[in-house]
Amino acid sequence: MYIPKYFKIEDEEVIYDFIEKNGFATFFSQHNGEPFATHLPLMLNESRDTLYGHFARANEQWKDIDDQQILAVFQGPHCYISPTWYETTKAVPTWNYVSIHISGKVEIVEDYKEIYSSLNDLVNKYESPDSFYNLNNVESSFIKGMSKGIVAFKLKITRIEAKAKLSQNHPIERQKLIIKHLENTSQHDNIRVATLMKKNLTEYK
Repeated sequence: MYIPKYFKIEDEEVIYDFIEKNGFATFFSQHNGEPFATHLPLMLNESRDTLYGHFARANEQWKDIDDQQILAVFQGPHCYISPTWYETTKAVPTWNYVSIHISGKVEIVEDYKEIYSSLNDLVNKYESPDSFYNLNNVESSFIKGMSKGIVAFKLKITRIEAKAKLSQNHPIERQKLIIKHLENTSQHDNIRVATLMKKNLTEYK
């Protein structure tokens, strides 16, 4: 990923927190000699060196991923930045966003206990605290039967690239103008980008 120095995220805690909060990723590999992508949730393990996930078994992307360098992209909020928000007409439109790219090698997981553990972690992460749903309460034969329809995997992380393009290359006063305009909209991503920009300015100070 192209990352100018202004936009590079180097703080590991920031990176891992971003992955935790934006876990629905795009998983890229070569399949039958062409680029192929699947959209799926990925879970970071406790040691932070492996991602866990699973394909639908009917999705043949899993069949030829051995020995490939895989790319998983975690996309955060993004929004259009209008030059009309600046204090000068010598400007052009741009786009602010946050994205994390993770590369690594994939290993298919066949051990049922490991598969169940990764599925249980996924359910526990996304079910609300007051939800009645829990895999431990589901009949084990049903879970085993459903598990036959997926292919679980783990991706051993070999490289992390992290980028937050939040107008850091502009003067602070201009950044404040952008934040003001973003906060005056009702679009969810605009508000999220504004929040990240404010946090970045606070840390900058």
